[in-house]
Formats: sequence, C-alpha cells, structure tokens
Amino acid sequence: MHLNFGIIFLTISALWFFSEIMLNVLRRSKNADENRDKGSLRLLNIVIYTCVALAVTVNIMGIGRIATTNATIPWIGVAVIICGLILRWTAILTLRRYFTTNVVIQRDHQIIRTGLYRYIRHPSYSGALLSFWGLGLAFCNWISIIVLIVPITFAFLKRIQLEEQALLTAFGEQYSSYRKTTRALIPWIY
Repeated sequence: MHLNFGIIFLTISALWFFSEIMLNVLRRSKNADENRDKGSLRLLNIVIYTCVALAVTVNIMGIGRIATTNATIPWIGVAVIICGLILRWTAILTLRRYFTTNVVIQRDHQIIRTGLYRYIRHPSYSGALLSFWGLGLAFCNWISIIVLIVPITFAFLKRIQLEEQALLTAFGEQYSSYRKTTRALIPWIY
C-alpha cells in the first residue's frame, strides 16, 4: 500500500476514533431521571470496539485479504468512511443539544424533522454504519467487512429498537406519525 494512503488512512481513523471518544465523554447525559439507555451504550461500545479490534487483527494477519491489484478499493473505502462521518456529524449537529450518546428524553425534547431527519430517523447511525463499510473496504479484506458490518449492524438495530420505544412512550401519536413518513436508516428503503 502506498505511503500516502497509510498516512491519510491513519489520520482519518484517528480523527474518527477520538471524535467518538469525545462524544461519549461530552455528550452523555448525566441526568439519571431521563436515562432510558438500559445499558445499550455499553453494549454498542463493546460490540464496536471488539469488532474493530478483530477486523484489524484479521487484516494484519492477512487472513481474508481480497486478492486484487486494484489500489482504488482501499481509496474508495476511505472515501466511504469520510462520507459516513459527514453524514453522522451532520445528523449530530442538526440535533444539537438533543443529541446524547445514551438514550435520553429531555424535559423540553422535540422531534426534529428537518435536514436528514426529514428522510430518516437515525442518520447518525446510518453514517456510522457507512463508515464501518468503508473501513472494511479500506482494509480490502472480506472477513473484516463481515466482522465490521454484521455484529455492529445488529447492535445498532437493537439500539434503534430501544430508542424508538422511548420516543413512542414520550411522544405517542406524534412520533408514530413521524415514523410513518420516514425510514429508520436508509431513505425510502428501511
């Protein structure tokens, strides 16, 4: 792999990693009365960091490498990571103070229906999943792709289920109506 790719890939990966750490530290609600997380943040973090460590290990060991001389696949992976991060951060910035890393319904909470939320209810998760696809492609490793996508997707789906229940409980018909006009992760599909 070309040296420039390695530097760019490591820089983007480090920024991604540290931004997620900072989100977990700075955007976690401390109000126990509002917390409806039920341990889902811990589960999500365990699944994500375990899968990333396993994907990196498999890649370093050379198991599951995609046999190709096409150097564009890893670059496409980096581009997909960046697109996913842009999607995730756009969603986070749209929610502003309503964004927390644990499942919380705040006292003055509102359903946001602008920007990406006009089309999908969980665009920050869509962005994260897209970035994990990109990471697997950047590794150019089919085992890494599977390890990064399957368990992490299931963990996000479980988290979405919990969030949807909390929002339905808090907003009732208002959220139910919003669900009818949007999709969970992929516009017009799912």
